[in-house]
Amino acid sequence: MRALWVVAHPDEGSLNHHLYRFGSDQLRTRGWDVDSSDLYAMDWDPILRKEGGADVAVEQRKLRDADLVVLQFPLWWYGMPAIMKGWVDRVFERGFAYDVIDPDTGRARKYGDGGLVGRRALTIVTAGDRPGSLGPRGISGDVEDVLWTTLHGTLWYTGMQALRPHLITRARDVDDTTVGDVEQQLADRLAGVADEPPIPYLPLDERYYDHSIRLCPEVSAGASGNAAHRFSD
Repeated sequence: MRALWVVAHPDEGSLNHHLYRFGSDQLRTRGWDVDSSDLYAMDWDPILRKEGGADVAVEQRKLRDADLVVLQFPLWWYGMPAIMKGWVDRVFERGFAYDVIDPDTGRARKYGDGGLVGRRALTIVTAGDRPGSLGPRGISGDVEDVLWTTLHGTLWYTGMQALRPHLITRARDVDDTTVGDVEQQLADRLAGVADEPPIPYLPLDERYYDHSIRLCPEVSAGASGNAAHRFSD
């Protein structure tokens, strides 16, 4: 099994970088081959000026080879840092990750299908706030809703199986006395990452969506918002 670990944090002494190194080592001890893209260390250019480029080709090769894609970042303004957004903008090109045409139907493959189908994706996110703020009744919204554009609109859209986010809250308070607990939680998560059930998003299929790409009336009846686009438990 091969993983691609993409990390976006400007401080090499940060908790993010510590967990990036720790997590990569954990995967390797379990037999994974791990490629990495440390975007700040690479001085990644996040601005899409034109498609292609040698740097994009290298990242696309890493994605092609990966069974697991890890996106690790601090939660800035309820989203990923601009450098990681720019990595997605440039690397997830048309014809590679999206607008991949099904030769049998002539339609673009998306939402559960696409250029990156067959891969699992795990987001690892640090946040400064308390755990409850990113829960179902938290003021910031549940973390799966906060990251909807990434989990559903990027990962699932291009065919990857999005796993529930691995969230580390109170990140600024983690110190030498508590980092061991944070490490153990990540180690436990990575131990089962190849087998854990992904978020059960509905695929783009006429059984679930009409021609306007709206849920059919009988699907998730009475539900609305992001939660309506999941298989019910």
